[in-house]
Amino acid sequence: MRIELAGVGKRYRREWILRQIDLQLAAGGRYAVTGPNGSGKSTLLKMLSGHLTPSKGTIRFSHQDKLVPVADVYEHLAFAAPYIELIEEFSLLEAIRFHERFRPLLPGLTIDSLIERLGLERARNRPVAQFSSGMKQRLKLALACCTRANFLLLDEPTTNLDAQGIAWYHSLLEEYVGDRLLIIASNVADDYRMCTGEIDILAYKSRKKT
Repeated sequence: MRIELAGVGKRYRREWILRQIDLQLAAGGRYAVTGPNGSGKSTLLKMLSGHLTPSKGTIRFSHQDKLVPVADVYEHLAFAAPYIELIEEFSLLEAIRFHERFRPLLPGLTIDSLIERLGLERARNRPVAQFSSGMKQRLKLALACCTRANFLLLDEPTTNLDAQGIAWYHSLLEEYVGDRLLIIASNVADDYRMCTGEIDILAYKSRKKT
């Protein structure tokens, strides 16, 4: 997946949150979106996912040299973020089965092997509502990284993870990202240590009123 942004900006009411973003995100690239809390990192990721429409400019998606309509972008991406909710009435097993009905797992992965990779074999029939915040975050990350998708968006990926969970997160990336486009938004450098490109969100900030 390749993504091109030309003159992209996002405004809420009369305040521009981001302005004049010109980027080319190459297929197979690994990019970190950096900046302090509240600076617009999540807003950028939501525009890249198609959840938000730019107030100005255009975002062009292409896969294997063919344009992908914005309405179809969801078919190509996997997204994990603290603000994306899980269905907590489901058990872990039911949650993964439900996810797989819409988004298949990577080749070679099964539901059982994913539960094992999560380290949650004893919780397979427990409702997600009873999970700790760290267990929920692991599940979100695993569902994103282990889904067949051409690009991955991870927003604040180590939120609620302890030291062991952070080590698990890095091993998950090393094992499953492969040659897919990866974009990680965080203000914690260790979160995006595997990234080779950096997008400083402060370069696109503006407080001007229009």
